[in-house]
Amino acid sequence: MGGVGQTLLFEGEPDHLVPAASEVLIESNLFRVAGRMIAHSFLHDGPHVTGLSPAVIHVLFNGDPEMATIVVEDCPDLHIRSIIQMLELEELTQEQKDTVSDLSLSWDLPAVTKTNQRWLHNKLLVHAVIGRTMRQIKQLRKGLKDVMLWPLLTSRPDVVPLLFPKMAGMQFVPQMFLDKITWPVEDSDDEDEGLDIECKCRITGFLRVFIETASSDTLAQLLKFWVGWEMLPSELKVEFSGGTFPSSSTCFETLKLPAHYNTYKDFEEALVAAIDSAHTGFGLV
Repeated sequence: MGGVGQTLLFEGEPDHLVPAASEVLIESNLFRVAGRMIAHSFLHDGPHVTGLSPAVIHVLFNGDPEMATIVVEDCPDLHIRSIIQMLELEELTQEQKDTVSDLSLSWDLPAVTKTNQRWLHNKLLVHAVIGRTMRQIKQLRKGLKDVMLWPLLTSRPDVVPLLFPKMAGMQFVPQMFLDKITWPVEDSDDEDEGLDIECKCRITGFLRVFIETASSDTLAQLLKFWVGWEMLPSELKVEFSGGTFPSSSTCFETLKLPAHYNTYKDFEEALVAAIDSAHTGFGLV
């Protein structure tokens, strides 16, 4: 069932991904399995896990958590992040102090005061990013060791960026998309009743031209609109819809295209407008 059947082991923003804080995943030892899969995929020139937080990578390879460079974007929980960011203010209201203190006390840290505000900011950030994911990181490390990739990684630190590349360094080319697309077929269940073959060919042709002429950055934006994040899935689906603008069902990795465009210019303007909405609508219009 598309994205509905997927289990996400990492959460957060691109280049700030951290292991998911799920007790079910930890108790199932899935991160150790993931470590093995990452190692095997690397050894056989398969897909890589892109966009991990540098802080997580630092600790994964036995770095001191206190020495890791952690930024607020590494905290995937937006509620916790907003509380930590309160400590960046010069003055806190009593309500803000109470909110911060509730969080810090729940993590066995002292309540906020004027003198410990900066220190507490760093401690909360370290716990939010590293403390809550340490068991997951240890499992990943064990998985890498199971496949005997660990000696190479520890003796050749220059290999680590190849194992865990940054999302920002990825370059998308049109053929990467075209190879993944499943185009609509005659007996599909999408909203294409009454559309003739000429109309369908025109719209899919417009999409092909858009992809073939798009820059790497535009393709990355299209991918985020299409599937919810900037990582190519095994399949990209295209359907026709009766809407006004292009839309997407990110969980099902499906791009839905209206069929009322008669010129490529109109199609391009509508698709660009829809893609731009991904920054605020997580790929949905």
